[in-house]
Amino acid sequence: MHTVTVTPDEVKKIGKLANLKLQDNEVNLFAEQFTKTIEVVNHLNEIDTNNVNATYQVNGLSNVTRADEVDMTRVLPQSSALREAKKTHHGFFVVERLIDSDAEELI
Repeated sequence: MHTVTVTPDEVKKIGKLANLKLQDNEVNLFAEQFTKTIEVVNHLNEIDTNNVNATYQVNGLSNVTRADEVDMTRVLPQSSALREAKKTHHGFFVVERLIDSDAEELI
C-alpha cells in the first residue's frame, strides 16, 4: 500500500481555497486527520469486493417522496429576511465577491 501524507503546506493551501483562517495547531491537526482519512480509504480500497453484489438501495423502500407543496407557515417573508442585511438591491442580498484572481494560482 502506498502511503500518502498530507503536509501542513497542503492544509494551508486547502484553507486558503476555502477562505479559512487556520491556526498553526489546527494546520498540524488537520494534516494528521487528513492523512488518517486517506489511510482508511486506501485500506477500504484493498478489500476484495468482486463477489459482492452491487447495492444501490438497502431498506426496500421505493419512491419515498412528499408532495412538492409550499408550507406557508414556514416561509420567511422577504422583508424579515432582508431586515438585518448590510446592503440590499431590488429585494436581494448584496455581498462582496468571494473569489479573486489569487484563487487560480492556488489550483
